[in-house]
Amino acid sequence: MVVTRQAYVGIDVGGTKVLAGIVDHFGRVQRTSRRTTPGRRVESRHVEDALTEALAEVTEGLPVAGVGLAAAGFVDATGERVMFAPHLPWLDEPVRARLEDRWGVPVVLENDATAAAHAEATYGAGRHANDVIMVTMGTGIGGGIILERRIHRGRNGMAGEFGHMQVVPDGIPCECGGHGCWEQYSSGNALVRYARSRIGSQPTVLEELCSGRPADLTGPMVNAAAEDGDLVAQEAFRQVGEWLGVGLANLVAAFDPECLVVGGGVSAAGDRLLVPARTALTHSLVAAGQRTVPAILPAQLGPEAGLVGASDLVRRRVAASTISPRRWLRKTPVAKGLRARAKASGGTANRAADRRESR
Repeated sequence: MVVTRQAYVGIDVGGTKVLAGIVDHFGRVQRTSRRTTPGRRVESRHVEDALTEALAEVTEGLPVAGVGLAAAGFVDATGERVMFAPHLPWLDEPVRARLEDRWGVPVVLENDATAAAHAEATYGAGRHANDVIMVTMGTGIGGGIILERRIHRGRNGMAGEFGHMQVVPDGIPCECGGHGCWEQYSSGNALVRYARSRIGSQPTVLEELCSGRPADLTGPMVNAAAEDGDLVAQEAFRQVGEWLGVGLANLVAAFDPECLVVGGGVSAAGDRLLVPARTALTHSLVAAGQRTVPAILPAQLGPEAGLVGASDLVRRRVAASTISPRRWLRKTPVAKGLRARAKASGGTANRAADRRESR
């Protein structure tokens, strides 16, 4: 008997890229496909065309059992609609049902940071804990909440937007319209802002790295300088790390989790960020001496965490469904969706669809 492999796919869609991956039941990414996100000021169908193209490529020759979508935006509590996405054109749109109809397979829709938190709690740093709070540090701060090994989404589906907790009344203005938000003090933007403010007032290799133009300074430059022992760059990480610990203390006071997982691009700095965070967490946490202070753990799954989490969520949906998964194992809908996008071009996308439908 020939056993047909069923592909569970996760797709992480952000402001700049679409990353699709086949993920096995151990959370291992088997292969990936990448596309550029068309942008925010385009029709939604153009983004969905890019998703379709990435899906068709990564699953070439395989039946698709389900697709999980990790979206960089606010997803409603039912997992049906993207309510708002700062870098995507979706605005209160029924993305899940529309893509499920287009592809002909089960689709699960989740916020990208929540999907990453689910992945870390299932396969990564938090897999031995029941209650996990994950904080993702990039340009800003996002996160996800896992309580009793279940995702906590909140009434509106927007739980985990930690970056916009106010930590300094009347503090630095935030892009959200508020002031003093946590991500203005502990994020990639905060790291660069602090380093820029020291150029010209303290000796630092950063001035050379940015050719004397502070506006050209980037996070990777600050990281490289810190690795080489530059005191200004190291102090920037210490400042950001301390503010990270202050915000994490607020989360521990609210949720009392077993562990805290820190991911995102800034977290790659490791102990330069996490050591001051651990110290600040203990100093800021109420009754720290009378409780077990949760560990702050670096995320383990890297930039693929969102698609890993999304694929696991759709795998669980299919497993719990009263409809046999075989009902969904059809190759043609994905190919037809791709053909609809590429009908006028007659390019490689059409040829890929033809090969899939001929099987």
